[in-house]
This record gives sequence, C-alpha cells and structure tokens, in this order.
Amino acid sequence: MSTIKQLIRKNTKRIAKRKKCLVPALKKCPMKKGTVVRVLEQAPKKPNSARRKVAKVRIKSTGRVITCHLSGEGHNLTKHSTVMVRGGRCQDLIGVRYKPIRGLFSFEPLHKRITRKSKYGVKTKNK
Repeated sequence: MSTIKQLIRKNTKRIAKRKKCLVPALKKCPMKKGTVVRVLEQAPKKPNSARRKVAKVRIKSTGRVITCHLSGEGHNLTKHSTVMVRGGRCQDLIGVRYKPIRGLFSFEPLHKRITRKSKYGVKTKNK
C-alpha cells in the first residue's frame, strides 16, 4: 500500500543533484591572476609527515584570499609576487584546492626536471 507522499511524488519529476564546484574562487574560469600575500609551510594530514610549502594568494579580480600549494623542489615566491592560479588539490593538505602555474609571471620553472616537465614549466629542447 502506497503512502500519500509516495502517490504525490509519482506525479512530480525528479530533480537532478547539483554538482558541487571544486574550485569556487576561480568563478568558472580555468585560471586567475593573483598576488602572493604570504608564503608559509603547512603540515599534511595524518599518515604523512612533512612541511609542505604553501602560499596565500589574493585573486585580483575577486579579492578573495586562497591557499595554493607550491609544487616541486624549491620556489622563488615572496610577498607581492604575481602568480597565475589554476585548480588542483593537494590531497594531504586541508583546504588547499589551488596551484600556481610554473613559468608564468614571478613563479620560475624547475629547470632540473627530467620527467613531467610540462607541469613544472620546463620547455623541451628542439633537436
């Protein structure tokens, strides 16, 4: 026997679940320009232990301050540096959903890279 709620529900259409935006500060853009407010180190979640390099960045168009993970070995960022920010989580840092793009503006590429060069802003040599 159906309940009244079930009978009513039969006549209404189902509403699809809305997808949650994983990078809300970018406002549906692939990248945004920002200025470094502060460079600091953060400790990762439970099974891992290290000091991950992180930068607080103020997005120029919206004024929001976000946390970016500085990937790779070493960086040259200081306060007032300009960076281009893209989406991309750092899985073991809480609340870190963005990464600055290497090789653009003040964030220098890692020239010592041999593998995965494109992620670290290194151009390939033409033969």
